[in-house]
Amino acid sequence: MEPIQEGAQGAAVEDIQERLKSLGYRIDEGELAGQAFGRSTATAVARFRLDHELSLGEAVDAPTWSALVDECYQLGDRTLYLRLPNFHGNDVRQLQERLNVLGFSCGEPDGCFGVHTEAAVKLFQESVGALADGMAFQDTFDAIERLKHVWGGKPAAGPHPSGSMGFARAASVLDGIGLAIMAEDPIARNVAGRILNLAQATNDSCGIEVVNSVDEASEHVRAAVTLSATPHDPKAKPAVGSVALDDVDTLPLRLRTALQVSRKRPPAARIELPVGADPNGSFTIGDAQTYAVLLLDAICAAFDGLEL
Repeated sequence: MEPIQEGAQGAAVEDIQERLKSLGYRIDEGELAGQAFGRSTATAVARFRLDHELSLGEAVDAPTWSALVDECYQLGDRTLYLRLPNFHGNDVRQLQERLNVLGFSCGEPDGCFGVHTEAAVKLFQESVGALADGMAFQDTFDAIERLKHVWGGKPAAGPHPSGSMGFARAASVLDGIGLAIMAEDPIARNVAGRILNLAQATNDSCGIEVVNSVDEASEHVRAAVTLSATPHDPKAKPAVGSVALDDVDTLPLRLRTALQVSRKRPPAARIELPVGADPNGSFTIGDAQTYAVLLLDAICAAFDGLEL
């Protein structure tokens, strides 16, 4: 494109001015009214180029126009997915920041939709019970927006580990947790039983129940979690949101997210135990106990202050 610079006038200048103004750059009212590329517009362009590490100048050339368009995208303006060249822009950065806060790490929010962002989108989609295809479109944006009370105002440079809580705090959370745990297979039932034992050792009046179905749960149950050692079919839409027991630091956030967006009553989520839990010999008692400890810690952290 031919550079647009001081002295130009018309619809293209008006478009540039509106974009710059929406990003917080000051444009003289007279120039806005006349669609005129004057001194204040040139100054705003120069500042924009400096802020976005473009070459110094006051004209809108092709790289400047591309960066200006990218920065004006808001999350939901377009479908985002992995492609070459990668999508990049403010909407991608917003997606990355919000997923990071929710426990689905994209790494540093750089505004570029690469393989790490696609992987985070897939994990988020799986956790909210959507088809995990890695394409962020309106359903995905709506699910993220429903969690605004979680990500709003939070720093989002990377994953936010929850860490383990102290014994007294865990005991307090367990007292009113109201959680039903179910299992899809023998390995999962073994782990579920160990979680219950650990919870009762922490607080003998804990609110965790191990049941065969949610219909068997008591009236005090306010959420349900199903454990499974069977990998979820990525091509199938899950009945409930599913999270994997992999990144322990972000597991509480991912579990909390799955429950908060669940449309089931009571809210429900599925936790997938690591692939390789083989009932024919490779799965040990030690594995079951390790999973139980990790899961109970994650459950307590996820339910700490959780409103459903």
